[in-house]
Amino acid sequence: MLKSMTGFGAGRARVGDEEVSVEVRSLNHKFCEVKVRLPRELAPLESVLVKTVKDRLARGSVEVLVKRQAATVSGNVPTVDVALAREYARAFREVADALGLTAEVAWAHVANQPGVIRLEEKGLAIEPATQAVQVALEQALGALEAMRETEGQSIQADLDARMKLIEGWSREVAELAPKAVADYQTRLSERVAELARGIAVDPQRLAQEVTLFAERTDIAEEVTRLGIHLEQFRVLMASREPAGRRMDFLVQEMHREVNTTGSKSQHAEISARVVSMKAEVERIREQVQNVE
Repeated sequence: MLKSMTGFGAGRARVGDEEVSVEVRSLNHKFCEVKVRLPRELAPLESVLVKTVKDRLARGSVEVLVKRQAATVSGNVPTVDVALAREYARAFREVADALGLTAEVAWAHVANQPGVIRLEEKGLAIEPATQAVQVALEQALGALEAMRETEGQSIQADLDARMKLIEGWSREVAELAPKAVADYQTRLSERVAELARGIAVDPQRLAQEVTLFAERTDIAEEVTRLGIHLEQFRVLMASREPAGRRMDFLVQEMHREVNTTGSKSQHAEISARVVSMKAEVERIREQVQNVE
């Protein structure tokens, strides 16, 4: 079953107080290239995420975006400096004693003093955050693979239809090959008769010329090899292993056989089918560039 190299997947997970979201996008690429964008505090996880992606995907340019969800809108949380608050409370009581005032100190007065309550970025709980990232990444990769498989099914159906066209034209070319030789023999006989103007022509010499023509234009080998390549291509399409690179190689071989067939043949009907086969092989090549 073929898989496309393009797709998108997203995941979200919360472990303890840590919540993260992960988005994964992939595009066509000859190899598997992974780029990870992480919050600064999660940067040590990059190598782990790259390995996880490469264990799941064989080819593609993959971008992984990880976002850590803030506990508040600003991302900061209030922090209380208890030691400083005690010092303020002690200082207030000391002032009250020195002035002979009531020694009661309201907590609000202490809380309003500079530095007692301040906003700070929430600290990272590394283990819960790591677990959340891994869970969210698995979700995103699962969604990405599902999309790649769906698109791969469409590509496979398109490739199968184009291969059937090539197979049909190839059979027609094989059937037309003897006719091309017979047509050449007829044309040669008529031309020689026209030039000889009643002079006897050696039939053995004509037969030799026809035999040489048949040898030069023999496309049986090319048609056979093309059929073998098409059969191997179908086997790769049915495989569950990534086969994009091998399919690309087979397409090059198909193109070579079709080209050789066209260069050998001097028959109009065969040439017309060769042109059609070249067009379909090129369309197959373009589609294979999308296969993992």
